[in-house]
Amino acid sequence: MTEARPSHHVLRRIRAVLAGMLVAIILSIATDAILHSTGVFPPVGQPMSDALFVLATVYRQVFGVTGAYVTGRLAPDRPVLHALVPGFLGFLACIAGVVATWNRGPEFGPRWYPLALVVLAIPCAWAGGKLAELSRAGHVGAVGILPEGAEPEGP
Repeated sequence: MTEARPSHHVLRRIRAVLAGMLVAIILSIATDAILHSTGVFPPVGQPMSDALFVLATVYRQVFGVTGAYVTGRLAPDRPVLHALVPGFLGFLACIAGVVATWNRGPEFGPRWYPLALVVLAIPCAWAGGKLAELSRAGHVGAVGILPEGAEPEGP
């Protein structure tokens, strides 16, 4: 019976990381597809303006925090540490993106875009994990972080 416990925690850890990664990836791909299909973004392979890359950077970071939050909430313990795992994997993927697109042309965007994704991957993962940690401790309300000394309502 004691041997099953560690493997159960390992599976929960893996599921938490995969779930958070899937949330961030699916939200990003779906948003990209919606923005392309509605004409907000130009057709795939066509150059985009810097303003559209700023928009993409912003929503990718929001989705990164969201995915890290999901990982932290589903993790059996240490939500921040668990949230940093997909953040680190995203960091590595973003570095690969920098290398793959650096001199490929304007359809791959400005050079600052993949660099911004590299720089923001770990901080966004930490923020999502920290929100999960605060939520577990009852310090995050339905709208946001509760004021100092405030007690969460409900059970």
